Amino acid sequence: MPLTRDEESFLIDVVREAARQHVLPRFRALPEDAITAKSAEDDLVTVADQQAEKHIAAALAGGALGEVLVVGEEAVEEDPQLPGRIPGADRAVIVDPVDGTWNFAHGLAGFGLIVAVTEAGDTVFSLLYDPVLDDWILARRGGGTWFCRADAEPRRLTMPAAPSPATGGFVPLRLMPRAAQPQIAAEFMAGTRTYSLGCACHEYRMMTMGNARYMIGANPKPWDHAAGILAVNEAGGQAAMLDGTPYRPGTVATGYLLSAQSPEIFADVQARLTRILEGGAA
Repeated sequence: MPLTRDEESFLIDVVREAARQHVLPRFRALPEDAITAKSAEDDLVTVADQQAEKHIAAALAGGALGEVLVVGEEAVEEDPQLPGRIPGADRAVIVDPVDGTWNFAHGLAGFGLIVAVTEAGDTVFSLLYDPVLDDWILARRGGGTWFCRADAEPRRLTMPAAPSPATGGFVPLRLMPRAAQPQIAAEFMAGTRTYSLGCACHEYRMMTMGNARYMIGANPKPWDHAAGILAVNEAGGQAAMLDGTPYRPGTVATGYLLSAQSPEIFADVQARLTRILEGGAA
């Protein structure tokens, strides 16, 4: 069953406290030995990621959300089989303790904390938290997408009825096939405000607030995308795999994910990107 409002409040408080205790005190104050690389030189993890994830996992172990499977990005480094357990779990909590770690480690305030709650593999609640300004976007399955802060009433977010053609989107060019990168850059990035923030949390926040027309994800990991997909769909956009099939956390490891402000934008970007990836670009 969906989270109760008390359960939502508990989870939000846990995330905010993890940021206050373990993330913000280390922002622009990380010693060199607190930063290490994982799969590549620019795929970083810091002590802030590790401690924030432990804080959240320990809080969830208390049973406030019932019996849950906790799938944290850093825990998956130790147990790569964890994501595969999401579809079979009655309730799972997927955690990215610091999304945009490269930005965080280099003193750029474009990072956030992401949490998604799934039930039998379906995302039912999501949280995109900005610890610097202490505000968040949450989404409920069937209950909309909301911008929230502690000192104001929540504001419902909906995609604009007429998306601005002058607004671009987010394309992770460095994650795309090298041979296709020049064509992708020419097709999507030339002459438009299209780039990459290096932080899915803030890219999805921009999407749901109507400030980006589309977003492309490559080899989507659940801690990066499950929460944002729910937020986009509940705000009236369309988010799915490039071939149009739904994204289900824990069952997809490769391929491309596309989020858009409308079905029309989805179809346009889908056709253009598919043509390039299949080698049919002019």
